[in-house]
Amino acid sequence: MAATDPSHVAHVPDTPRVGVVVLTMGRRPDDLARGIRSVLDQRGVATDIVCVGNGWDPATAEPPLPAGVKALHLPENLGIPAGRNRGVPTVEGDVLFFLDDDAFLPSATFLADGCRMLADRPELGLIQPRVVDPTGLVSPRRWIPRIRKGDAAHSSNVFSCWEGAVLMPRPVFDAAGGWADPFFYAHEGIELAWRVWDTGHVAWYAGDLEAGHPVIDQTRHDYYYRLNARNRVWLARRNLPAVLMPLYVGSWTVIQVLRWARNPSALRAWFGGWRAGWREHPGERRPMSWRTVWRMARAGRPPIV
Repeated sequence: MAATDPSHVAHVPDTPRVGVVVLTMGRRPDDLARGIRSVLDQRGVATDIVCVGNGWDPATAEPPLPAGVKALHLPENLGIPAGRNRGVPTVEGDVLFFLDDDAFLPSATFLADGCRMLADRPELGLIQPRVVDPTGLVSPRRWIPRIRKGDAAHSSNVFSCWEGAVLMPRPVFDAAGGWADPFFYAHEGIELAWRVWDTGHVAWYAGDLEAGHPVIDQTRHDYYYRLNARNRVWLARRNLPAVLMPLYVGSWTVIQVLRWARNPSALRAWFGGWRAGWREHPGERRPMSWRTVWRMARAGRPPIV
């Protein structure tokens, strides 16, 4: 039965308990309501849900939040990763699920299926589902977080994740240090995946799990190019052994120059962020072990590209 009672907790032995963090700025009320309802409709799990308002008070939502869904008001927009992190202490559950306000779960067994996957394969530390536009638009290649995209229904190890719907065991999230607070926007899914690998686990793309999300142009934000570059540098400075930093940053610099050679304004903004990445403090440095570098390389993607 769907966990729609006010507590969202079904007192059934061995029922997975999932803490759900839904992040929003309050600008998509209909999408937000759809996403929360899709979580409430989940079967076979007990859910504890918080709606985190980044610079917005969810208690003022129209339509109002369903009974039992917690509201966490962050008076200031702290950015996407920091907003998600603030929601984690307010929910209970051995498994955490992060959902953006424009995403939703088409299947009522999504969480139960994902929890079963985590239980059957304890090496998994993060699961990103296949993402599908509900109107039938072709999904962007970036939603498949691997170099060789292939069939979107094919599951595999990955070394980054699309952040809009992510399932994790809570102990792995804690061991990884959570989302990268200082990033604000862009590439926090790469860092989280890297740190999951550094805990000895695996980040997994589950082509047999489906989340819904509209196709949106990621360059619509005026800060996209700057933060894209700054956070690439911060990824290296925060997470890589010193000798690998220039290799990673250098490879992405070449890629971006080739990608945006015909867009000088984008390239100028990108290099502005690139310089900021070296000048500004990126926060905590936790270089991954050489064992992790080797595991990632053996699995198909050393952290230099």
